[in-house]
Amino acid sequence: MVSRADRVPAALVIGAGIAGMQAALDIADAGFKVYLVEREPSIGGRMSQLDKTFPTLDCSSCILTPKMVDVSRHSNIELMTYSEVESLEGEAGAFCARVRKKARYVNFEACTGCGVCQQKCPKRVPSEFDMAVGQRKAIYTPFPQAVPNVPVIDRENCIWFQRGKCRVCEKFCPTGAIDYDQEDEWVSVHVGAVVVATGFDPFDPTRKPELGWGQYPNVLSGLEFERLVSASGPTAGKIEIEGVDEIKDVVFIKCVGSRDRSIGNPWCSRVCCMYTAKQAHLVHDRLPDANVTVFYMDVRAFGKGFEEFYDRVRAEGIIYRRGNPSEIYKRGDKLIVRAEDTLLGRTVEVPADLVVLATGVQPRADADQVAEMMGLAFSEDGFFAEAHPELRPVDTQRPGIFLAGTCQAPKDIPDTVAQAKAAAARAIVKLSRVREG
Repeated sequence: MVSRADRVPAALVIGAGIAGMQAALDIADAGFKVYLVEREPSIGGRMSQLDKTFPTLDCSSCILTPKMVDVSRHSNIELMTYSEVESLEGEAGAFCARVRKKARYVNFEACTGCGVCQQKCPKRVPSEFDMAVGQRKAIYTPFPQAVPNVPVIDRENCIWFQRGKCRVCEKFCPTGAIDYDQEDEWVSVHVGAVVVATGFDPFDPTRKPELGWGQYPNVLSGLEFERLVSASGPTAGKIEIEGVDEIKDVVFIKCVGSRDRSIGNPWCSRVCCMYTAKQAHLVHDRLPDANVTVFYMDVRAFGKGFEEFYDRVRAEGIIYRRGNPSEIYKRGDKLIVRAEDTLLGRTVEVPADLVVLATGVQPRADADQVAEMMGLAFSEDGFFAEAHPELRPVDTQRPGIFLAGTCQAPKDIPDTVAQAKAAAARAIVKLSRVREG
């Protein structure tokens, strides 16, 4: 039996992408305490990796960064970055979550975010944020607008932790913020409601080996291309590939990892048609003389302004060919995309200097652990299941726990924000009842 003393009018939001941040802000604005837990060193999620958003072509960072700052400054939000929820016990109105705050090896209070430690660090490794298109240091913040702007030491790649040598970052830190003796910390938080906003993983293109990802450096995934074309990316937005002298022919291939029963992904990822149109537009904008071809099965321009944007891109001279490529191979200096053009009824071979795979959305690799910890169920596609798809689309089968964003199903940014606000509203109702006793 849960006593009144166990019931706390506070919320736990797991995941601080656009869904988690929006839910946290709405709950906090309603006057309730929010614990926002993010496993990465910074909030922002997948949206922070994007260059532009469709169909408006707004700067993603320009939209996202103010919201990140609002989250960090809100008096009702306790931000726990580089942290993970390890257990959740209790029931609606009286949950207790155990959170592990991972050691950054940087004193949060002493660090000023000057960046000297990162400049001096001698160790470079592939950047997860840049999808390995660029590099980062062993002590790093994921991106320049990171919130909080406090670096973390990657002990798996730090020379000191691996070989007992270096300590360059400690030597040059002007505030003495480096702390190699820092350890993980565990805290318990008591809440009345939980919002799960753990996001998605991009499809792994190695599951489609015939498309050459990982074999040819000029075959990129959709997110890799986002980082390549981003002004904050490793090439400052220039579309250039090492080993390719000039990019004249660009081919986009849609539905890679989506609508494909042969690999067990029968769902539509919903964003690929439009982000491909956006990326094709960016190629046309930055390489106006390039020939751009898009291979598609169908074009699903379902949202507000989507069809108009699709028409705009075609009017720019982007060639859409209905066909499913069967292989990519190299011939001389060019890649050759071999496909059946289903409208012409024949096989075609299209040369390319750059191929972009419109990789889809799939459940996170750790979804099983989260589901077991939270007591959540799965839909047939492996995303978290809602209590009822029409009547209770953000509730779960466990009372007091709500879903927001792409952990529930593939969706674009507007739909993600709308669902996050719905989940926040359901949580506020629960917390209001807890506060009233």
